[in-house]
Amino acid sequence: MEATLSKYIPQASVTPVLELIKSNNVHLKIVNERKTRHGDYRKLPGGQHQITVNSSLNKYRFLITLVHEIAHLVAFHKFGRNIKPHGKEWKYTFQALMLPFIRPEVFPSNLLPLLAAHFKNPKATSDTDARLSLALKQYDPENDKNYIFEIPLGATFRLYNGKIFKRGNKRVKRFECLEVSTGRVYLFNPNAEVELLNS
Repeated sequence: MEATLSKYIPQASVTPVLELIKSNNVHLKIVNERKTRHGDYRKLPGGQHQITVNSSLNKYRFLITLVHEIAHLVAFHKFGRNIKPHGKEWKYTFQALMLPFIRPEVFPSNLLPLLAAHFKNPKATSDTDARLSLALKQYDPENDKNYIFEIPLGATFRLYNGKIFKRGNKRVKRFECLEVSTGRVYLFNPNAEVELLNS
């Protein structure tokens, strides 16, 4: 397990993560990329805890996702199964579990202040924190995608599922985009990755 973890998370985090996995009886599965989620947690019928994390994540996002899912397990164990999945108990647990990792031996210096700000009140996904998400994405492999905020007003783009949209105005934080085939308006986070189409 140690050798496997070394491929996916920063080296300085391997030993403490291994301890978290062992002490919480976690069965970790590293899976092919899913577009709708980075990872998930499930309690299996036999009582074992299964956590899946996408293999395609860069090592910093992989670590945050893995600890996020372990926090679900720990929060349910400590506070009971009736708590909200991303409620205050989970936030408290996630903060406590992440704190030992927010240091220069684990994360690059440009990410540390963004992580410190994010973990004052962690969200259900780091993707909703545009500044942190954009900073994390610079460690992803190069691809031909654009962020919504880079798409010119009125230009068309395609989502991973093939649907085509036209970029509209920015609201407070998100962008209104018109689905071309239905005429329905959807809101997109600025850091959503899409494929710009030649008009």
